[in-house]
Amino acid sequence: MPSVFLKDRSLLSVGGADAQSFLQNLITTDITSLASDEARPGALLTPQGKILFDFMIWQDGDGYVIESDAGQRDGLMKRLTIYKLRAAVTLAPVAEEGISVCWGEDADGIRDAEGGGDSQGVRDSQGVRDSQGVWDSRFAKAGITLTRRPGRHGDGAEALYDALRIAHGIAISGSDFALQDAFPHDVLMDLNGGLSFKKGCYVGQEVISRMQHRGTARRRVVTVSAAAALPGTGTAITAAGKPVGTLGSVEGGSGLAIVRIDRAGAAMAEGTPLLADGASVSLALPPWSGLVFPTSADEASA
Repeated sequence: MPSVFLKDRSLLSVGGADAQSFLQNLITTDITSLASDEARPGALLTPQGKILFDFMIWQDGDGYVIESDAGQRDGLMKRLTIYKLRAAVTLAPVAEEGISVCWGEDADGIRDAEGGGDSQGVRDSQGVRDSQGVWDSRFAKAGITLTRRPGRHGDGAEALYDALRIAHGIAISGSDFALQDAFPHDVLMDLNGGLSFKKGCYVGQEVISRMQHRGTARRRVVTVSAAAALPGTGTAITAAGKPVGTLGSVEGGSGLAIVRIDRAGAAMAEGTPLLADGASVSLALPPWSGLVFPTSADEASA
């Protein structure tokens, strides 16, 4: 089954006696409930509730590993250092670059071999766990077992992984949204395990909780399909000449977009064509999300 090396991913090690409480009070993810073999999405937000950095996080012994886009790691480490103050926390970049992802039957076998999360695996020269991998909870929501493992352990084309992400509505910064421009709800973090509403305060939490309780989140990730190849990332999706969203990742005739689902739902209910650079497109909310397109100004609900 496919195994792909993602060269543009980097790792940051967070350790020390206060590592858990430090991160728990800063990021969107509830890390106290992380399984030992689970990787969850997360974000560090601006005080206004927008995504400043997005990442995956998992346990590593008594500490944690944060996997981010290579271009984000140094900035994320600098921002965490500002918050550290006198906390007993160590922050260190991991020398090994890149992440390998594996899915399908091979990934199922890996989880079985690890005994459902009891094994801590072997460690590389930096001390970071380098077992057969940790399973990605975003894909698990869609019924896909996908593991993430530091280093190069696959030779499949990155396009295979991008196609899998697109098919299941899994967005990443840079390709699908700009940092400091999207709320966690926009990229389904409220539904994929990356956003906690129960753990207490963290940076931006007040704004996010207000959005959740008032049901004001109307921008959502959708899958986009067309009869021919879609236009490029950044192309506007329109209905009756008015924008409803913007294309993100594109692979052939399939892609992702963040759209105003109230506007898109109203257009579909009225039979108004949705267009991207003049080409007709179809939009769908990821089935695992439980969301539906509203036909009024009301937010979609599960």
